[in-house]
Amino acid sequence: MPRTSPTLRRRELSKRLKELREAAGVTATEAAEALGCSIDKIHWIERGEWNRPRWRDVRDLLDRYRVTDERLREYLMQLAREGGQKDWWHPYRKMLSEAYSTYIAFEGDADELLTFELAVIPGLLQTEDYARALNQAGPAEVDADEIEKRVRIRAERQRILEGDDPVRLFAVIDEAALRRTVGGPAVMRAQLKHLMEMAARPNITLQVIPFEAGPHPATGGRFTIISFPGQDPDAVYIETIGGELLIESEGVAQYQRVFRRLNADALSTEDTIALIGRMIGS
Repeated sequence: MPRTSPTLRRRELSKRLKELREAAGVTATEAAEALGCSIDKIHWIERGEWNRPRWRDVRDLLDRYRVTDERLREYLMQLAREGGQKDWWHPYRKMLSEAYSTYIAFEGDADELLTFELAVIPGLLQTEDYARALNQAGPAEVDADEIEKRVRIRAERQRILEGDDPVRLFAVIDEAALRRTVGGPAVMRAQLKHLMEMAARPNITLQVIPFEAGPHPATGGRFTIISFPGQDPDAVYIETIGGELLIESEGVAQYQRVFRRLNADALSTEDTIALIGRMIGS
């Protein structure tokens, strides 16, 4: 799986085009005149809502913004070419929300993921049997075929933890997620063994907040902080029964503070693995 998706290429291209337009002092109306299109199309482009960027549009906009740096022009044209490709989840696009699709793209481009789960094992650490049982019991009434597609999507997402340049995952889990039997005793036992194996990887840090720690600052639910390399700002992904949310600006700092407190309240990695080992042995 490529670590940078076409979705992120399109978003980067949109961001850069807007910055160049503003730096050139060109209004959205003037940009629309350069393309012979409506102003709505310019807003649509700058919000990253195009599925397949047209290289001619990019070229004409760069001309209008008086961009003469050949290296920059080639870079942006390359973004347009790569942004026109299909993401690996394209065959499943009809069953994925826009927020979830964007999160998958963010996840693959991340440097670090900081995730907290209250009631279930984090998706990137789930076995297929565990994920299948969760989907069968989930809030959405879906048939067996869609459940299998959801399981395949989750398994494909997990590949970001593999390879020469894996994403670093810091996972804090409430003890309730370990105690809740999903799919029956055999499935749960295999899931706990899998957790121990994953926690042994150098790019994965696993911690559990034990019951005796009492209330903690995230008793309200799950969230994931996506940290990107370089200067790109962090984002937060939240999954609820009503849908998924992506927070990309205000509010991210609050979740970062909460995660630091969760990290302090949780058991160490060694004690976490010991706890899971005792559960498997019991």
